[in-house]
Amino acid sequence: MCRIATYNGPAIPLENIVTGPRHSLLEQSQRATEAKLAVNGDGFGVAWYGDGPTPGLFRDVLPAWADSNLANLCRMVQSPLFLAHIRASTVGETSRVNCHPFAFGRWSFCHNGQIPHFSAIRRQLETALPDDLYAARQGSTDSEVIFLTLLANGLDRDPHAALAATLADIGPQVGPPIKLTCCFSDGETLYGFRYASGGDAPTLYLSGDLDNGGRSMASEPLCSTPGRWTMIPENTLCRIGRHDCAMQPLAA
Repeated sequence: MCRIATYNGPAIPLENIVTGPRHSLLEQSQRATEAKLAVNGDGFGVAWYGDGPTPGLFRDVLPAWADSNLANLCRMVQSPLFLAHIRASTVGETSRVNCHPFAFGRWSFCHNGQIPHFSAIRRQLETALPDDLYAARQGSTDSEVIFLTLLANGLDRDPHAALAATLADIGPQVGPPIKLTCCFSDGETLYGFRYASGGDAPTLYLSGDLDNGGRSMASEPLCSTPGRWTMIPENTLCRIGRHDCAMQPLAA
């Protein structure tokens, strides 16, 4: 499964989260400790926000540890809000358009997990998309379809309701459980969510206040400081604003 690391707060170099910490996302690309696979080498990506409303996006198919551009980018770019992702592919070939994060307008999105019955509902989900979102799809992953379905279900208006509607669209199924952990942002607020229809959802932790007052969500704690990281409960939407943090359960 994939690994995610995100941040919202005062502007910092991307390296403070992505490449610098002892158990950074870069470290997790080869030595993940809370995933089925220790190695996540099917591409990587970063979405970051600056002065404008839409995110910058850098993605590539190389393993994160094999691309020196990532270290240079993370050293030079500062941002108050960003999402980073390393991929272990389940649905969709290894290609740049299938690497996370995905972006549309002001929104960015990344996902860890899978929908085992995706092939059975793919056409239904795609048909339900409005024309602009259908035309925006570039890759072949279930993750991108989840993102576009969230947008179609009103992510701009109400992220909590959009999540509930999207889970309903994915629907109950017989067979292996749905696993869905995702992070997404509109450039102001950072959201994280975990869900599994059976068993445990992929991990996602929330940091306490970091040294500069910002906060992070990550698939695995980026450091071993006691009490610094807490697991986000399943079926709960975590929201990190620039000056606050809150959790809102979804109705069962």
